[in-house]
Amino acid sequence: MTPRLIRAPSRTVHSRVYDSRVWERWQPRGDDIIIGTYAKVGTTWTQRIVCMLVFQSVKPRPLMEVSPWFDMRREPPPLDWRFKTAEAQTHRRFLKTHLPYDAVPVYDGVKFIHVARDGRDAAMSFHNHLFNFTPAMKENFDAISLADPKFRDRLPAIPEDPADYFGQWLEWDGDGQGDAGAGFFHVENSYWAARNDPNMLMVHYADLKADREGEMRRIADFLGITIPESLWPSLVKAAGLDEMRQEAKAAGGMDFAFKGGADTFFNKGINGRWQGVFRDDDLAAYDARVKREFSPELAHWLERGRLAR
Repeated sequence: MTPRLIRAPSRTVHSRVYDSRVWERWQPRGDDIIIGTYAKVGTTWTQRIVCMLVFQSVKPRPLMEVSPWFDMRREPPPLDWRFKTAEAQTHRRFLKTHLPYDAVPVYDGVKFIHVARDGRDAAMSFHNHLFNFTPAMKENFDAISLADPKFRDRLPAIPEDPADYFGQWLEWDGDGQGDAGAGFFHVENSYWAARNDPNMLMVHYADLKADREGEMRRIADFLGITIPESLWPSLVKAAGLDEMRQEAKAAGGMDFAFKGGADTFFNKGINGRWQGVFRDDDLAAYDARVKREFSPELAHWLERGRLAR
């Protein structure tokens, strides 16, 4: 039985990379899990954690298959394949989105995990991600943008210098993909507004770094998943950055998208690398934007996480 719709989307996001309208094809199940994030804040990390909790196993599984990403416009994998894959799954489903909370429908029983990170760290990591697209990946997104009447252009060029990119990122509202609704500031505000809803769990990258096991147990509790105590040490170890990088390298597939493959995708995983890199005037502009756009509580949480508070 299809669960009851609690809230329809209140906005549409249509960028060069994301399209929220495809969620109209989603056939929800009452125990679905949606991992909703801005890019480069620990999304894949959280998908891997949830995967191990759902299957109660450290066995590597291809996340693109077990955790479909509907709203990504790039193919492969084809959109029809993603929906057919999700419909055929018999395990508890955990889906990925980079859309803001107000751009996806909310159904009774469906749980959301929102992962966040300091915007400066996210921008630093996003620069590495975008700048290292392979020519094939760029051509794929360029073809989408050129064929779209909304854009009719190529994906914006990414400067080599991360400081130059951060200046652009600020001008683009933390987006650059063609819809500010998918930008950092709107995404974080949208999830923060729902932080106290019973279907929402807020997770911070810094907390995962500081207490991986504690945050993994917190996620399991939120999802109502009981893990035998004997399994926890292996699950926690397998959720390490080095372990995930090696698994991704063994699985292959990332060389199509990124120069350097898995080594590029799972880059440093270190917070604060923007210090001494971004320009002072841009950092001041970021601080002003944070003060203008975010409540003090949200700003503090994004900068430091829950545990630091």
